[in-house]
Amino acid sequence: MSAAPVIAWIGTGRIGAPMVGHLIDAGLQVRLHDLDVEAGRAAASGRAFVASSPASCVEGASIVFISLPNDVAVAQLVPDSGGMLAHCPGAVLVDTSTISPGLSRRVAETCAAHGVDYVRMPVSGNPALAARAQLSAYASGPAGAWERVRPYVARFTASQTYMGSGEEARYMKLVLNCLVANLAPLMAEALVLGRSGGIDWQTMLDAIGKSPLCSPWLASKLAALAARDFTATFPPRMIMKDLDLMLDAARDRGVTMPMTAATRQTMQGMCTEPFRDEDFFAVVKLLERNSGLGLLEG
Repeated sequence: MSAAPVIAWIGTGRIGAPMVGHLIDAGLQVRLHDLDVEAGRAAASGRAFVASSPASCVEGASIVFISLPNDVAVAQLVPDSGGMLAHCPGAVLVDTSTISPGLSRRVAETCAAHGVDYVRMPVSGNPALAARAQLSAYASGPAGAWERVRPYVARFTASQTYMGSGEEARYMKLVLNCLVANLAPLMAEALVLGRSGGIDWQTMLDAIGKSPLCSPWLASKLAALAARDFTATFPPRMIMKDLDLMLDAARDRGVTMPMTAATRQTMQGMCTEPFRDEDFFAVVKLLERNSGLGLLEG
């Protein structure tokens, strides 16, 4: 039986911390690094080694996971010169970050030049789903490398789908986030129309929940809307980042996305007080205000 791999994990934010927590809970040998030292220590919870740098984190590791917030962070960690990759030849780099397909291609080229396999593996879900190991993973890159890491990915995800050998997983994440982002203002418009016509708020939500339109994800949002609970699972600044990724990718591919462009304009209005730190579904409050409807209490 082969020895358990040394796993390096860089990035212990809102999604990264619970993901790596499941690997630690499984008793695997994990090293962590985060620019926020306290965040790294909290994620390690005294059961994993906290490295002082990316290089020391990945030294000798056979699997390296990264979970970073944006293109800038990934480009800084994996520059064209390779950076930390010189310390883990032969490893598989599994990138769970949501980044642009263009940067992803550059990282893949850099990894190949340093003898590292690059698996693009964005995840879909939120911190609550991550805590329950209920995220969905979408992977692309070398098939053999994916099969090598998939048993470990299964520790913190409910489903894993292999999409292809290139940037397919990047586009799949943008597809999903496009649906999520555009549904929020669409739902808000529908609810504001219903309120303006005199429909009771809870009655309207119940009717939507019993309709063929209701998915498990939408059902969870209906519960939050019923309680008027807009605690952030996906704040406006994060949805704006993803909207920009979608629109940039569309321009690169010659695709028009007029609805998504309109959604970006609406969400821009959410990036100021009093909405900036709430969930992106608080767009319903923005439209209620703009329509002259009083805000409902939870």
